[in-house]
Amino acid sequence: MDHSRRPRILYVTDLAYPARGRRYCDEDITLSARLREEFDVALCHPLDAAALMDGFDAVVVRNSGPVLHYQAAYDAFREQALARGVRVYNALSGKADMAGKGYLLDLTTAGYPVIPTVARAADLPLLPEADEYVVKPLLGADSIGLEFVGREALSGLEFDGILVQPRIRFRYEVSFYFVDRTLQYALYAPRPDERWVLEPYEPTDADREFAQKFVDWNTIGHGIQRVDACRTPEGELLLVELEDLNPYLSLDLVDAGTRDAFVAAMADSLRGLLADGA
Repeated sequence: MDHSRRPRILYVTDLAYPARGRRYCDEDITLSARLREEFDVALCHPLDAAALMDGFDAVVVRNSGPVLHYQAAYDAFREQALARGVRVYNALSGKADMAGKGYLLDLTTAGYPVIPTVARAADLPLLPEADEYVVKPLLGADSIGLEFVGREALSGLEFDGILVQPRIRFRYEVSFYFVDRTLQYALYAPRPDERWVLEPYEPTDADREFAQKFVDWNTIGHGIQRVDACRTPEGELLLVELEDLNPYLSLDLVDAGTRDAFVAAMADSLRGLLADGA
């Protein structure tokens, strides 16, 4: 990198992606504008990233939508970025959603506080009794392909690229937002039927410890992660998802000071990525 000029960032986003209950484009317009205070920033669609990335010092993947919609192009981008040593943010070493939902199996086996998850008919007896079960694709996002079934339907499932979990009747969902390994803020949905009607949440020390263990488990040196959890009727937190690819941040719902601190942490993290790769 030429240190006589400002670093050039290719900011990957799908400004037209129609997210349910959220406007991804507003977040990326605002966040990329703030990053321009320190970096030269150009926005591009995810389908154009591979062709453009060689002209930049780093590629930031933000609200690019579920990669299921362009899986072949995303796979090619990953392959080329790794082969050519392109600095990507989030770093492509992620073990969570970046690599599919299989990490839920790994975390279940390792005894982490996660919704119990199986991927084989032989393991169904390991799941707790529930009124309903969640069947989701191993490669999924945004609830695409997710369905709820009764216990009697489990025996008829074809275990080919699917995961099964008990349906948890939770009190609320809560998300913890990290830059690198540092918690920035938390938001929660107090009403279970309104996932994206979020409010600020003040995490307890136990909450922080819960979220931290998943971020520490992952292998991302520089990047943004969102730890999604649900609070059970008994008060326990269970992991729902560890989003390490392109988590939506709901930055419009935090106060100006929290937003400023997040932008500063992200800029510092990007500088660290550039320094590591120099």
